[in-house]
Amino acid sequence: MKLSQFNFNLPEELISLHPAENRDESRLLVLHKETGEVEHKVFKDIINYFEDKDVMVFNNTKVFPARLYGNKEKTGAKIEVFLLRELNTDQKLWDVLVDPARKIRIGNKLYFGENEELVAEVIDNTTSRGRTLRFLFAGDYDEFKKTLYRLGQTPLPKFINREIQEYDTERYQTIFAKHEGAVAAPTAGMHFSKQLLKRLEIIGVELAEITLHAGLGNFRPVDVEDLTKHKMDSEQIFITEEVADLVNNAKINKRRICAVGTTVMRTMESSISTIGELKPFEGWTNKFIFPPYDFKVANAMISNFHLPYSTLYMMVSAFAGYDLLKKTYEMAIKEKYKFGTYGDAMLII
Repeated sequence: MKLSQFNFNLPEELISLHPAENRDESRLLVLHKETGEVEHKVFKDIINYFEDKDVMVFNNTKVFPARLYGNKEKTGAKIEVFLLRELNTDQKLWDVLVDPARKIRIGNKLYFGENEELVAEVIDNTTSRGRTLRFLFAGDYDEFKKTLYRLGQTPLPKFINREIQEYDTERYQTIFAKHEGAVAAPTAGMHFSKQLLKRLEIIGVELAEITLHAGLGNFRPVDVEDLTKHKMDSEQIFITEEVADLVNNAKINKRRICAVGTTVMRTMESSISTIGELKPFEGWTNKFIFPPYDFKVANAMISNFHLPYSTLYMMVSAFAGYDLLKKTYEMAIKEKYKFGTYGDAMLII
């Protein structure tokens, strides 16, 4: 398939800039894959589509405050630094993106905080936009990390074009976030409240957790028309034996297995045995899923409404079917569903 097939006209006002007042009260579009039937619900109605021994798989990654604003030495030019990945704790080395990239050279020093509490030195230009920074900090590691995170901001995607608010710290995070390492939130999971999880447990739905530390690749534009030539950024994933067993048993018993979000789907599809079973795994994935694709594990999926040309839209399109999802998105636009990170949700069954 070609990149141009994943364009659609999305009115700007349908990109949600703020979360719903209550997590589980965003709108929910339910799409029945076999019949093409569509239902319009509220997210907490999702409970009506699951039964005892069905499995929901969540991503328990935790977003850290990855966006820093600093100044360049001598010129004082304002520089945005986006922390991507910690490379070495002893040397305080980080993989980062800088903006504007053209102003930064190896050896430049950057200062962060009103009193220049944190200093970083550029030690490597790894890609056209990427850099490696060494933070110069006299205190111990815990103190350094606290300072770094205090100065950092919640890394909302650029299409949420507004000032960061206090509530973003909590709302750009799932309630089950445990393992720090993501710079992008697993958005489908953000619709779940404590009450809703409790109600799902009461009816016997098994709640399982995997980890994928979502990176900026989720928002990186695809710049090739031939999708087979697009390379996804690698992301770290963890699947325990316990979760693999739970999912495989549900599969044997023909239960509903629901991937809560594209990150969960990508994680599970990255670790499949030759007979289609989920395998425990710790490592990295750069799997890119687009139509046509034969999914091996999940038979249901929860996802937000994604932006044109995005790899997230491509994956959901592979799961729902290209033509059916295109038609459903047209309907969602007509019905004024909200798109993007803080937008509404869909359940595909």
